[in-house]
Amino acid sequence: METAAPQLAVTVAITRRADPSRNAEMLAWVRAGTTLAEDFPGFLGVGWVRPVLGSTEWHMLYRFADADALHAWEESPQRQWWLSSAQGMVEHTRVERRTGIEGWFDPPQEHEVDDLTGPPPGPPPRWKQAVTIWLGFFPLSLLAAVTLGHLLDGRNAVVRTLVTTVCLTPLMTYLVLPRVTKALQWWLHGQPPPWRR
Repeated sequence: METAAPQLAVTVAITRRADPSRNAEMLAWVRAGTTLAEDFPGFLGVGWVRPVLGSTEWHMLYRFADADALHAWEESPQRQWWLSSAQGMVEHTRVERRTGIEGWFDPPQEHEVDDLTGPPPGPPPRWKQAVTIWLGFFPLSLLAAVTLGHLLDGRNAVVRTLVTTVCLTPLMTYLVLPRVTKALQWWLHGQPPPWRR
């Protein structure tokens, strides 16, 4: 019996443009959308930021537990009403969806809707990402060498590599790397370690 693959959380990044003179209306609209989304199953969070105070651009991130939960929100009458209520005030300029490996190193986003003056935090430096991946990959590769090594001894290099990568990729993706990145969030983003807070 086949087990269905676990669905990945989906993060949607949207850039919207609005007239800075309508700031109060825009804030009210943002709050209304957040309140509506919070009632949907699978909703994991939302954040709004602007690059600088007075900017015409508003960057929004919202996250749902899986593609089905996101689809339920995006196709809902509540969201359609909310979007239509901003016609003439808001222009939608960019939408990006991210799942799985792309979101491994993203820090948790918990922006208050009124905190609109600072830019969103960037990803950690590439060298820290590489070290984190290695910390998960090394013990997993060592385990594969010990457990699969004798079974694949004498086989063609392509067969050995194929079997090893087919076994290790799901373990790395769903088990090892999420735990390593969660444990090292503080280091990846230059924060003090949990035991010093």
